[in-house]
Amino acid sequence: MRKDLRPYWLKKRYLAFRGWYTDYFLRPECESLGPYDAVMKPWFVKISGPNIRIGKSFTAIGEPMHWVEIGVWGRSEGLGRIEIGNCVLMSPGSRLSASDEIILGDGVMMANGAYITDSDWHGLYDRTARDENITPVHIGDNVWLGDHSTVLKGVTIGENSVVAADSVVSRDVPANVVVAGNPAKIVKELDPEREFTTRMDYFADPEGLERFFDDVDRQVLADNSFWGWLRSIVYPASRG
Repeated sequence: MRKDLRPYWLKKRYLAFRGWYTDYFLRPECESLGPYDAVMKPWFVKISGPNIRIGKSFTAIGEPMHWVEIGVWGRSEGLGRIEIGNCVLMSPGSRLSASDEIILGDGVMMANGAYITDSDWHGLYDRTARDENITPVHIGDNVWLGDHSTVLKGVTIGENSVVAADSVVSRDVPANVVVAGNPAKIVKELDPEREFTTRMDYFADPEGLERFFDDVDRQVLADNSFWGWLRSIVYPASRG
């Protein structure tokens, strides 16, 4: 990771702009979006459709070629919903596509390119219409969906479970297991008696966490100058 050469005041203004962008463009697309969100590069995050609720301390990381997408395409106007719990992470390229209902519990982590959908969107024989059956997806608290994993319609995943990278989940997954493969199968059982450290623990004091990172920025960036930062933009080789 390259050193951040921005002066402290410039990073503060960038973070303020990022927050403004989220509040102006993304928050109105949600029925609710909780406090203490950290939407990184929110101009690469797309939220669309009705009945989208997101809890507090939500983290989304958008990238130019890997947008974060949250979308509800209900069967008719006003139908369908997505509910995202507290302290959820959506990494670059992760997507939620709901026809009827997708619910994510607290502390769920979606790695790069992870995808959840509750519908096939087209029938096998009638490819102009969706299946009439409603097949919601429910993801329990503290579930970790690995890189480019896919969770398909009608699946429930129990709390603390892990879906390995590139796996395809087409059937229910119990709590406290690791699944892998296509179709995903249990490859390991977790000890439910062993204490888990979760994103809920990390964000237990969101105000204190914000103060901590602000103090770190103030110290780490204290010696950076505007002209030094500008030189690094014009002449990248000067970054060292």
